[in-house]
Amino acid sequence: MRASLWLCLGLPALPIEALGLRDSPQACVLTTAGREPRVRIGNRTAYALGIAPGMRAGAAQALGDVEVYTRGGSAEQAALEALAAWCGQFTSVVSLAPPDGLLLEIGQSLTLFGGVATLVERVQAGVVDLGYQPLLAIAPTPLAAIFFVRAQQEVCITDPRQLHALLSRLPLAVLGVDVRIAEALAGLGLREVGECLHLPRDGLARRFGPALVRLLDRALGRQPDPRLPFEPPARFGRLLDLPHEAEDTQALQFAARRLLLELTGFLRARGAGARQLDWRLVHRHRRETQFKLTLLTPSRDPEHLGQLLRSRLERLVLPEPVRALRLIVDDLCPLAGVTLALLPGSKEQSQAQSLAFLERLRARLGEDAVRGLRLLPDHRPEAAWCFCSPGEASSSPGMRSRPLWLLDPPQALVVAEGRPRLRGSLELMERGERIEGGWWDGQPMRRDYFVARNPLGGRYWVFREVEGKRRWFVHGICD
Repeated sequence: MRASLWLCLGLPALPIEALGLRDSPQACVLTTAGREPRVRIGNRTAYALGIAPGMRAGAAQALGDVEVYTRGGSAEQAALEALAAWCGQFTSVVSLAPPDGLLLEIGQSLTLFGGVATLVERVQAGVVDLGYQPLLAIAPTPLAAIFFVRAQQEVCITDPRQLHALLSRLPLAVLGVDVRIAEALAGLGLREVGECLHLPRDGLARRFGPALVRLLDRALGRQPDPRLPFEPPARFGRLLDLPHEAEDTQALQFAARRLLLELTGFLRARGAGARQLDWRLVHRHRRETQFKLTLLTPSRDPEHLGQLLRSRLERLVLPEPVRALRLIVDDLCPLAGVTLALLPGSKEQSQAQSLAFLERLRARLGEDAVRGLRLLPDHRPEAAWCFCSPGEASSSPGMRSRPLWLLDPPQALVVAEGRPRLRGSLELMERGERIEGGWWDGQPMRRDYFVARNPLGGRYWVFREVEGKRRWFVHGICD
C-alpha cells in the first residue's frame, strides 16, 4: 500500500480572489476592522500604486482612486468549499484547511495521473483557470505541507526521511502557536523549528505545554494527524458575486466560465454529467432573470457548455444590470466512459457531433424552435406522433409506409363522375388500407386510405370515410 502523501493548496490571496477583484483595473483593497483600519490585502492595481499591506486605509486612498472593501468571510468560505468540491476529481480525500487552504491526500492517486509532477501540473493549471493564484507544497504529513505553505515554500517531499531536515529550516512563525508562546520562544533566542526540535522534549512540554510537543510530532509523522474529510453537496449550487455590476451579457461570460469550470470539476469528481443547467441572474431591484439550458445528452465538457451559454446569452435582454450569477444543477446523470473509435467518421462520432450541433441550435433559437418527432403506438395518423426532444427514442406498432407531409386538417376533395379530383381526376394506385380506432378516447374514426396520382404526376395520400357521407379527403403528400 502506498504511503500517504499530502498536497497543501494554499490561497494567500483568497480574500481578494473570492470577490473577483484580483485582476480588476480598479485599485481595490481589503481592510481590517477597528478604529484605524489598515490594508490587509490589495489587488495588483493597488500594489502598482504603491499600496502595501499594513498601510492605513486613509493613506492608501490618498495614493489614488481606491475602492475599500471589508473582508467577506462568507464569500471566502463559499469559494473554499467550491474549490474543495472541484478538487474531488483528483482524490477522494479532500479536507479544508481554513482560512485559506485545502489538503489533498494524493498518495493513492499517483498511478492514475501518471506521477506527482503530472498531478501537480494539472491541479495548478486548473486552479489558475478558476481565477486563483495557488501555492502548492507536498509532504508526507498534512501539517508539514501546511507549514511549508505558510513559509511560502513550494516543495515536493516524497521521502519521509528528508522531512526532519527540511522542516528544521522553517521559521517558528509557521507553527501558528499562541502569541504568548511565540514571544516566549523568541525570548529564548529561538528562530527556527529545528532549534525547537533540539530542546529536550520533557522540558519543552513543561515550559510551553504538551500541545506544542504534539504539534511538532504530528508534523514529523510521529503521531497520527486525522483530517476531517470534506463532504461535497449532493447537488451543485453556487452564487458568484460580481466585482462590478454587468450591464450587458458580454460582461457576464468571464464569471460564467468560472462557474462552469467549478461545475465540470464537481461532475468529474462524481463521475456524472449535467442534463439541465439552471442559470439565475441577480439584479439590484428586479426579480432574478432565469433561464435553463437543457442538453440532449449529459455532458461535463466546459467548452461545449460555454458555447451553449454564449449562444443563449446572445438573445437575452437584461432588464437591469446584473450583480451576481447563480448556477444550479439538481439532477446529476451518470456519465459512462466513452470508447473512442479507431477511425474518424464513425457512427458514434457522427451522432455525437449531430447532437452537439442541435444543442447549439436550440440554445441560439430556443428549444421550441428545434424539436424532434416521436412515433406513438397508435394507428390513427393524427395521433401516431408527437413533438419531442431531438434524438428521443420512438416506439410504434408495425405499420405500412406513410408520407411525412400530412395536412392538418385533411382537405375535402371534389368528386366528379364517382372519382375524387385534385388538379384532375385521381387514379388510385395501391390497394387500400383501412384504419379505424379511437373508441377508447372518444375520437373514433373509420377510413380507407389509398395512394393516388393525378394527371400532372403528383402523388397523394387520400382516404374515404367508411360510414356516413363517405366523403373523400386528401391527408398527405407522397414523395
